[in-house]
Amino acid sequence: MANGWHGVRAALSEANYRTFTIGNAFSLIGTWVQRLALGWVVWELTRSGAWLGAVAFADLFPMVFVTPFAGALADRVDRLRVTRISQALLMAQAGLLAVFSALGMLSPELILALALVGGVITAFNQPFRMALLPSLVDRSHLVSAVAVNSIVFNTARFIGPAIAGLAIAWGSVTLAFVLNFVTFAAFSVALARIRLVRIEQLPSANPGLMKSVVEGCRYAARHAGLGAMLLTLAVISLCIRPVLELMPSYAGLFDSDAMKFAVMTSVIGLGSLIGAIRLSRLNNPRILARMALSNGLLMGAALLVAAGTQYEWLALVALLALGYGMVVSGIANQTVIQLVVPDHLRGRVLSLHSMIFRGAPALGALAIGAASDFMSLRWPLAVGAVLTFVFSALVYGRRTTVLKSLDL
Repeated sequence: MANGWHGVRAALSEANYRTFTIGNAFSLIGTWVQRLALGWVVWELTRSGAWLGAVAFADLFPMVFVTPFAGALADRVDRLRVTRISQALLMAQAGLLAVFSALGMLSPELILALALVGGVITAFNQPFRMALLPSLVDRSHLVSAVAVNSIVFNTARFIGPAIAGLAIAWGSVTLAFVLNFVTFAAFSVALARIRLVRIEQLPSANPGLMKSVVEGCRYAARHAGLGAMLLTLAVISLCIRPVLELMPSYAGLFDSDAMKFAVMTSVIGLGSLIGAIRLSRLNNPRILARMALSNGLLMGAALLVAAGTQYEWLALVALLALGYGMVVSGIANQTVIQLVVPDHLRGRVLSLHSMIFRGAPALGALAIGAASDFMSLRWPLAVGAVLTFVFSALVYGRRTTVLKSLDL
């Protein structure tokens, strides 16, 4: 397996993966611009943590219902074609947001409805896009390709909020939505240019769709290593990651304006970028798995500091650590799944990863956001931090058994 930056260069030397990555980079930057703009508009219209949580729920929770079936389909139909169609639909949704914003017609209810539409499309698209990856690169470059994907994602998380902050500060939320539409169009063009030579062989005879879903869930549940990692990811996603969706409310604890809000979100992205760059130089999946198991301890402690501090500079340090921890969870879990799970089950198990990664924050944001309307946001965040720390400590105590079962 390629080492360090050589592995990254090797992955990017493959034309299909390079084209996909460039288009994906533009699309992800636009996505983060839109997410920040939507959150700010909802906060400005309502000043309600519950509304922020509701919009996040509409955007993220469809993963729970849609993704398992999409994952089963990803193991039996053309992954590239479905990814192209899904991306075109997301581009249309971004266009509607831009039009309604330009006409001054955006309301919390309309934003909620459009967020739900985008959430359903993304939930269907995610397993196909993730399962497509092994068809774009040689297996020996897969770990590096996953790391590059994470670097791209977290660079976008850093750049996107900064662009959104500038757009909002200039008084043009519509511009943020237009930018997302343009970046989605760029990714659609990139997907159209991909020509697969190496296509994964999918089973010619498949059981029923529901049976396929159950088979994927049963495989993950019975696998001691994957089960422990997915459970840890679920707790982190439920208790820690909602802070991202509630950032306008969190920034409000420090009387922050739109630019400071964007800075806080960008700091999380910067921490994620640092983590992604560091992990891109690791070529040992076993080390990644070990980091994933200990990661909750770091994130629990960081969120507890973020929830309790009255100092903005200390909050930024804690958010930086949270961003670092989030990327460790994302890279480690996805890499282990890509390497451990058999080809014919990959789409279904990756769909479980996506369902947890997006569905659990939806539930967490809804609960924490609603609670913050009755008490300070600091208290529900602190409870989530403690729960994460305690659960992660229990899982880390079983790390030897978990790592042995993964056989990395």
